This record gives sequence, C-alpha cells and structure tokens, in this order.
Amino acid sequence: MTVAAVAGTFSLLHAGHEALLERAFQEGDEVRIGLTTDAFTSSRKKSLPYFLREKALREYLEGRSGYIIFPLEDEFGPDELMDDVDVLVVSEETRAGGERVNSRRVERGLPPLRLSVVPVVEASDGSKISSTGIMEGRYGRNGDACAIAVAVGSLNPAKVLAVRSVMEKVYGEVRVFPKDVPSGVPDQPFGDQTRAGAINRAKGALSDDVEMAVGIEAGVFETPDGLYDIQYCCIASRDGLLTVGMGPGFRYPDGIAELVRKGMTVGDSVTKVYGETDIGKRQGAIGLLSKGLLDRKALTEQSVIAAMVPRLGGL
Repeated sequence: MTVAAVAGTFSLLHAGHEALLERAFQEGDEVRIGLTTDAFTSSRKKSLPYFLREKALREYLEGRSGYIIFPLEDEFGPDELMDDVDVLVVSEETRAGGERVNSRRVERGLPPLRLSVVPVVEASDGSKISSTGIMEGRYGRNGDACAIAVAVGSLNPAKVLAVRSVMEKVYGEVRVFPKDVPSGVPDQPFGDQTRAGAINRAKGALSDDVEMAVGIEAGVFETPDGLYDIQYCCIASRDGLLTVGMGPGFRYPDGIAELVRKGMTVGDSVTKVYGETDIGKRQGAIGLLSKGLLDRKALTEQSVIAAMVPRLGGL
C-alpha cells in the first residue's frame, strides 16, 4: 500500500488546491492531509480560521475514503504520521519545503520521500491562482478574472464566505469584494434597526465595478417568550432592485438576554456568561449555544438565500 501526503493552508479552497489533492489521491492508496494550524499559519500569512478551512476540505472530499486530515504545526508534520509516508505531493512553489522534509528524514535515518510535483495553476489573467487573489476579488476560485462581481458590505470572514457560497451555487464562478462600510445602526441592533443595517451595508458597498452588493446584519428581537436573534440580508444591484430576506431565528438564554437588554452586545454577553470558549470564538454564539451543530457561516447562508428568493423567483 502506498501512502501519500499533502499539506497546506488551504485557505479558501481553489483550483490550485484541488490539483494538489487530486494528485495525492492518484499517488496514494491512503492520503494524509496536513492542514496548517492557526498558530502556524499566522506566523506566515493571514488566513481563515482552522475550522472553516477544515470544513471546506471535508465538503470537497465528501464521498471519498482512505484519507485523514491532521493539524500541521510545522513544515515537517508529526513523526508518527509522516515516517511511513511514501510520496509527498508538492507544488512547484513548495518543492523546496519538500526537500527540507527529505533532508530531515535522511538525518533521522529514514529514506527520502518521492516528491510528486504539481504544476502551478494559473488564473485567466496569467497570474498564479492564490487564496489572496480570490479574497481580493481579482478572480474566482477557478481563476476566472471576468466572473460576475459581488461586493459584501463587511470584512467579517463568516459573512463573506456565506455570500460566496450562495452566489457560487447561483452563478457558478464569482468574484467577491469585501468592503468595510458602516451599518448606520448601533453595534447591537434591536428590532427594525437590523433590517436598516443590512440595507445600509448593501447600498454602501454597491459601486460601478460590481453587479450587486450584499449587506448582512444580525439583531435581537423581543418576542412574547424571550429575546431572539434574527439575521437580515439585503441585496442591491445596479439596476436599482433591492431584495431583502431573513434567516431563521433562535432564542437566547435568559442570562444573555438580560445583559443585552441592559446595553451589552451579544458578543460581550456571551463572553461574560460562558467565558472565552474556543467554539464561541470559532463558530460564534450559535456555535456555542447549539453545541457545534450550527456555525455562523451556515446560519448566515440562510439569510442570503432568503434575499435571493425574489430574484430567483422572477421578481
């Protein structure tokens, strides 16, 4: 049995990453995928949180078997997982790293790995496809520099990823431009302020260089049985059309609700009640309260889909 390994940040999975993964499955009966930890990644470049990168990897690999994903804390990987590997899949750019891995193996009395080198995948503008280029809106995941352009009125990674996910399902390849625009409402919106904030963000992000802009705002709503979180999404397009949708709501525990009513934001209230929890930082309040069954990206997608319904339905 041949064991292949491949490693990377895999921030915003794209055609270049897919080429590496496909080669690994061609080379090995078993594939070990090293995914850089947030700590290792932050020492080199800005990236999405580990849990979002891992989730995207698993979604891409759905239906496959014979692989594991493990946290990579340095360029060599844990000895217990790497010592019996036969083939290391690298790109032309990371070949030097593969050679360093082999040098260390030889020093430890192990045979060097066979390096399987994957050519660089280029975007349609002739540049190398990179997660950075995609996140800056220069091209889509597959490198199309002429894909439909969508702005997002936020720099929040979960919101941007949610918009990208929905728009890719609708239009295929898209270019997404995160923009830091004001919501025009308080940091903790109540009731109708939530809808207004989403509309303000969408209008503020709309410009002549994009086809449409998306604004997302989460707020709290008083109901007869407690305080609910509901997310609004507004989509504005250059033709003047404005469509709004809402995501599903959920009720906050009474302890959090009381603090929010007294003027604290939901985020600060959650921290005060539950402390600095790992899942709270990674997946938001909904991740904490649902015990990981739902994360903020998935919740946000529902509001974006709802705002797209009038457009898809022929409004």
